Amino acid sequence: MEAKYCKESRVIRTSRVFPNDVNNHNTLFGGRLMSDVDQVASISAARHSRRECVTASTDSVDFLHPVQPTDSVCFESYVTWTGTSSMEVFVKIIAEDLKSGKRKIAATALLTFVALDQHKRPTRVPEVIPETEEERKLHETAPERARIRKERKQKSKELAAYLTTSNLWEHSL
Repeated sequence: MEAKYCKESRVIRTSRVFPNDVNNHNTLFGGRLMSDVDQVASISAARHSRRECVTASTDSVDFLHPVQPTDSVCFESYVTWTGTSSMEVFVKIIAEDLKSGKRKIAATALLTFVALDQHKRPTRVPEVIPETEEERKLHETAPERARIRKERKQKSKELAAYLTTSNLWEHSL
């Protein structure tokens, strides 16, 4: 399987912030941003693997600056690192004030996707080749993030063993 460049999985999508996209603080609703992040990241994963992909985890979403109704929002995503069947996808969210042209990094996100074969089982994905300084930095630091993801997933499984699936109203408080 031949390695691919980060740019081969790059997705860029720009949209406006409309009144139904804002929260009670009159800034972009975080849930809306997270939905858009998952959408563009899933396209990057599919472009890289050329397979059906599922979101394995949203590893981080860091909101750095609020997005205003006067801003456009640009989502840029690409695969930064791969495991055997998993892909780490980075999403950079840039807000641009449409009147002044001032741009800022509004948020960043990292997600993990798994490529699936025709039987819905994890399947191999190509390695990734970084070219730009940004891509190289994300690629170099990815193994540590992968280690942390693995530990976090194990802790989540351990916690899940203690969680109930019964209806709350069936218990006396």
